[in-house]
Amino acid sequence: MIRSFLFVPADSERKLEKSVDVGADAIIVDLEDAVAPSKRAEARQIAAAHVGGRDDAWVRINALDTEDADHDLEAVMPARPAGIMLPKPESAADAVDLAARLDEYEDAHAIDRGSTGIVCLCTERPGALFSLGGYAGATDRLRGLSWGAEDLSAALGASATRAANGGWLPPFALARSLCLFAAAAAEVAAIDTVYTDFRDADGLREYALAARRDGFGGMLAIHPAQVEIINAAFVPDDAEVERARRIVALFEENPDTGAIGLDGKMLDRPHLVQARRILALKAADDK
Repeated sequence: MIRSFLFVPADSERKLEKSVDVGADAIIVDLEDAVAPSKRAEARQIAAAHVGGRDDAWVRINALDTEDADHDLEAVMPARPAGIMLPKPESAADAVDLAARLDEYEDAHAIDRGSTGIVCLCTERPGALFSLGGYAGATDRLRGLSWGAEDLSAALGASATRAANGGWLPPFALARSLCLFAAAAAEVAAIDTVYTDFRDADGLREYALAARRDGFGGMLAIHPAQVEIINAAFVPDDAEVERARRIVALFEENPDTGAIGLDGKMLDRPHLVQARRILALKAADDK
């Protein structure tokens, strides 16, 4: 279970070194937006050195329709990253394309075939939203889907992504929901986007709790101070765990019952599925 993915610029050795002790479940060594084109060659070498020997390090490469993508993969794949984050895919076909490229790099460097995962930032191009259902069954390498508002807003020509109360404006709320549905259909993790105001701890906590409520399993982070709050938000509290245990026990005691009462409310099989999910989250956190 990965609750927090922390972006770290690949051209900053200082920030990469500091990221080791932050407590993020995964580090995303960023070769895309965080690195100026003039610095990418040097950043690739820094990224490879940092990724080597770590099992929690992912790399965000550049989009597949750029020359930088292959240069990125050529530099970092010998270091055996846990996975590749793919920005700006046009559709699931880009994930399939990336998977084929990873096959070649894994074979060339004696890496177990299929061990390098893929997470796609699946809503950064407007056309991509019309084909999100295609991620289901596209590749066994797919570990999760996430989304982003900034590139999408630029493509749309939108002047804002959030309303005055902080909520997503309709186009971006739609993109977020479609990402969530696509991840559920593909049976992979849904990862919510970044909360950009890293000084607003209360706002981040509220947002992260809402993300887990909605069905997301984790969240992207842009600052080390966000990690602890995100990690805590994606772990069920004691009351949730206790209720989930009661629900599971009740159905186990009554295996032939489709619906059953608890605390004055009727429960059916979807409640059992959710209870088991809560207990699985808690078990993963306890490891």
